[in-house]
Amino acid sequence: MRQRRQPKKIVPPAPERLPAIIESLLFVAEGPQEIGALAKTLGVPRQGVERAVETLAASVAESGLFVQRMGDRVQLSTAPDAAPYIEHFLEVEYGHLSRASLETLAIVAYRQPVTRAMIEAVRGVNSDHAVSTLIARALIEDVGRAPGPGRPVLLSTSIRFLEYFGLQRPDDLPPLPELVAAEEERTGAPANGEDGIEADGDEAAAEDAIPEQYQAEPVAASAGTPDEEDAVDHESATEELTEVSH
Repeated sequence: MRQRRQPKKIVPPAPERLPAIIESLLFVAEGPQEIGALAKTLGVPRQGVERAVETLAASVAESGLFVQRMGDRVQLSTAPDAAPYIEHFLEVEYGHLSRASLETLAIVAYRQPVTRAMIEAVRGVNSDHAVSTLIARALIEDVGRAPGPGRPVLLSTSIRFLEYFGLQRPDDLPPLPELVAAEEERTGAPANGEDGIEADGDEAAAEDAIPEQYQAEPVAASAGTPDEEDAVDHESATEELTEVSH
């Protein structure tokens, strides 16, 4: 009778070595890893992994790598300023982002999680094609169902979105112009030296129609298709993000 193989017992690493061990795991991993999975692998409490990930993020901040995090998932990625050299070295050429897709992605990013109906309420046009393109490029993903009739799919940006725009986490997106204007009005001083821009009536009305629980902090962007105009190169897309989200 074949004996069942006993799982190998792992001694938890010393606290001071935990960030380095996690860095090694993320380096060899094929994709993002969940904090809970790392804790189970290492045999340490989840809180210890959370602290170690923050320590790791700070320690590699000035190196050629940085830590990206989307919710409970974390991964090691190359630094954004190394992207053009890596693309040239690997002879990689990325596709362009169209204006229409960028608009759709911006809406998802700054208001996530959202449904297709919410996206179309802001854009004023059918967005099925743009949404399908973004899902195909793994820039947005299905994160659950909204309460209410039909329980529509909720969409949010993905960790691939962070990779594409060189962000460490969703909160690293620049603030929306109307939020900057509101801060200026509240404090009586320019926010970051920028001029606020008012949202137009249609978009303001659409924003009011979105349930409060779905109006989250920023994230954004989008993928294009050959028949869409005004292609935007991925290197400049982040700069245009707040503009098209209007």
